[in-house]
Amino acid sequence: MEMRLELVPLPTTDVDRSKAFYLDQVGFTLDHDVEPGNGMRVVQLTPPGSACSIVVGVGISDPTAAPVHGLHLVVDDLETVQQTLRGKGIGVSDISDMGGGVRYAYFSDPDGNSWALQQISGSPRLPQ
Repeated sequence: MEMRLELVPLPTTDVDRSKAFYLDQVGFTLDHDVEPGNGMRVVQLTPPGSACSIVVGVGISDPTAAPVHGLHLVVDDLETVQQTLRGKGIGVSDISDMGGGVRYAYFSDPDGNSWALQQISGSPRLPQ
C-alpha cells in the first residue's frame, strides 16, 4: 500500500497576497489558479524540486483557522537559501545548528503559517 502526501492546504485571509508571497518571494511554481464556481478559488503552488504542493484559496479552508506550523523545506545549501529569501524581503531567522549535521532556519508567511528550512549534511550519527 502506498500513501503520498501531495497537497497541504494553508489558511489565508488574502489569496492574492499569499500567491504573490509564495510565487514571487519564496520561488514556488504556480500550478493552478482556477475558479471552478460557487465563489471557490484554488491556487496550487509547488516548491522547486518537490512532489508536494500547497494550496490556498477561497472555499478550501477556514480563513480564520489557526496557522499551520512546522512545515519543512529540505535544502542542500542553507546559507544560499537564507540569503536569497532575505534578499526578497522574507524575515528568515539565523541558522541554528542542531548537531549531527542538522541545521535549520525559519520563516513565516503573511498569515503566520511557519516554515523550517532544513539542511542535513552527511549521515547523522545514530545512537549505538
